[in-house]
Amino acid sequence: MDKPAKNTVCLWYDGDAEDAARFYAETFPDSAVTAVHRAPGDFPSGKQGDVLTVEFTVMGIPCIGLNGGPEFRHTEAFLVPSRNR
Repeated sequence: MDKPAKNTVCLWYDGDAEDAARFYAETFPDSAVTAVHRAPGDFPSGKQGDVLTVEFTVMGIPCIGLNGGPEFRHTEAFLVPSRNR
């Protein structure tokens, strides 16, 4: 049985979390989009069917992409560690 991850990286996006997750999944080995969660109904800043969160892995590292809006800018701070260490 696999051990659960100790940490999950949460990355904040302004509407493009699914596109970003799919880019990571296509670019890095051992990466995949595992779930896309959509809004069940309209809400103040969006509509039914909008992507709220995306679960994905990058080189085996569990991640969540959150379409949280423009309040926090996405940066290059998320780096995939080398497997050779």
